[in-house]
Amino acid sequence: MEYRLLGKTGLHVSRFCFGTLTLSPLQANLPLEQGAELLQEAYSYGINFWDTAELYANYDYLRLAIKKIKDLPVIVTKTYAYDRKGARASLEKARREMDVDIIPIFMLHEQESALTLQGHKEALDFFLEAKEKGLIKAVGISCHTVAAVEAAADLGCLDVVHAIVNFKGIGIKDGTIEQMLRAVTSAHQSGLGLYAMKVLGGGHLIPEADKALRFVLDLEALDSLAVGISSPEELRVNLQYFQGMKPPEQLVRKLARKRRRLKVDDWCIGCGSCVQNCPQRALSLQHEDGQLKAAVDHTRCILCGYCGAFCPEFCLKIF
Repeated sequence: MEYRLLGKTGLHVSRFCFGTLTLSPLQANLPLEQGAELLQEAYSYGINFWDTAELYANYDYLRLAIKKIKDLPVIVTKTYAYDRKGARASLEKARREMDVDIIPIFMLHEQESALTLQGHKEALDFFLEAKEKGLIKAVGISCHTVAAVEAAADLGCLDVVHAIVNFKGIGIKDGTIEQMLRAVTSAHQSGLGLYAMKVLGGGHLIPEADKALRFVLDLEALDSLAVGISSPEELRVNLQYFQGMKPPEQLVRKLARKRRRLKVDDWCIGCGSCVQNCPQRALSLQHEDGQLKAAVDHTRCILCGYCGAFCPEFCLKIF
């Protein structure tokens, strides 16, 4: 396993970051023991960098895995807290539910710009103070925008940025992949640690996984790449890609047979962009709890992934 120094944090992380959203109740909803065993297996292969968030509701998986491996990986978690009270509650929740004293990296979740960072200043200040006290080793943000990457570099007090990077630019809310690459390169040169999310475009680039992973692996500005894993087979195939090897055809075929579905996340705003751009007419707007949201006709959906490129909120995932 290749390791990189994550910016100026002093943390050495595996180039392969385990994205835990996929095993959580929000997606695959694996049984607790099964999810913890998957994390334990990943750690045995040298994957010491695990990405989670308060939203994912999966701290119990990490707690059990940490207990099994008897070590603390480089764990990143995130919160939507914007004030000191919320930030303190998020930190204590993470420490309590993962049963750890120190959280290696704590992030403000889904920042968009300098303005949203200003709006979260109380929470940010709290986490910076927690870092000084030794409760956190590094502070950062996750984001789906070029503007937030640029703002993080300008701010000067952050350590790590978790940004969307994939060769088609799927999920970038305010620009192109070329603009994002310029932003992450500049941020990395300023000393920030950078690791990518959605390198497979939320599942939309799985048919081109080799090309998608090679694209991000070749980017020197990215210290690590988070990939969502929900099965031992996915773990082993992705390990092969990260090691520059061609995965066994038998494993690739097995994953190709896996039943995948298009999922609409809860934060859909019902804009209709995906409906207008679905070539199969598999999407429509339906009322759900008094709000318009996209709905999928799975008898029509062919998992082409076109819709994901048009969703401004990155609500559409294939898994």
